[in-house]
Amino acid sequence: MTLRSIMRSVVAVRAKIPQDAFTATALGTEREGSGVVIRDDGLVLTIGYLVTEADEIWLTTQDGRVVPAHVVAYDQATGFGLVQALGRLGLPALGLGSSGKAAVGDEAVFVDGTGRHVDARIVAKQEFAGYWEYLLDEAIFIAPAHPGWGGAALVGEDGRLLGIGSLLLQMERSGEDFDINMVVPIDLLPPILDDLLTRGQVDQPPRPWLGAFSAESNGKVVVASVAKGSPAAKAGLKAGDIISDIRNEEVRGLADFYRKVWSGGPAGVEVPMRVLRDGRESWLRVKSADRNAFLRKPPLQ
Repeated sequence: MTLRSIMRSVVAVRAKIPQDAFTATALGTEREGSGVVIRDDGLVLTIGYLVTEADEIWLTTQDGRVVPAHVVAYDQATGFGLVQALGRLGLPALGLGSSGKAAVGDEAVFVDGTGRHVDARIVAKQEFAGYWEYLLDEAIFIAPAHPGWGGAALVGEDGRLLGIGSLLLQMERSGEDFDINMVVPIDLLPPILDDLLTRGQVDQPPRPWLGAFSAESNGKVVVASVAKGSPAAKAGLKAGDIISDIRNEEVRGLADFYRKVWSGGPAGVEVPMRVLRDGRESWLRVKSADRNAFLRKPPLQ
């Protein structure tokens, strides 16, 4: 498949979010990125943070046509978002590849909705823990980085979709830092796609959510901030707190913290945690919640 053919299946995504939406302060009320047509009827796969709580979505094709769309689903676990064109896109669907078969060192092209592309290489496949209570067992990391990474399409040499762009990060190698992109692997989509299309969410109990934004420092989990009105805020968790234990089990890094929280049961479960603050230890009991309950639902179409 030629680069021109691939580009036809990638669209620009523009979303408008109400000012009083839960994510408006952190993510903004006007968001722009990209998406990939994955069905001939105009179903577009993108990165979820672009369209979370959006009440307006506009898709722009490579030839400049603008088509309205609506949010179908946003999956918290993978980070994928789905939007459906409300008018005729008339664009070919890009076939799904196998991110599991992609290997470090493989070449790929990273394409955004404006037609910009980067000839990239997979530099790592490894676990990724995000500060917003997000964890991938094996994310894809590519270099050089694309300047328009959000929702961009990572396409393998066979012309099939390997993943959706999520973040711009830095990697250190030989004492030097260089920019890389984190990509959500496409293999996470097929097992949940039918649920997202028919239910708007995966058919399983939601994970416990705390509302704590955390970072890992020398193996310790440090709270950077807490979301206003979140379970963490209500329990008294504060910026600067170090979370050392969950249910009497030592926390060994950010990924381990999330797994220990999620292993206690579905959203609503109480999460006891030992916290170090100003040199003193104390226990907090956080009544977890369903993150989706804090978000505006997509308007009915």
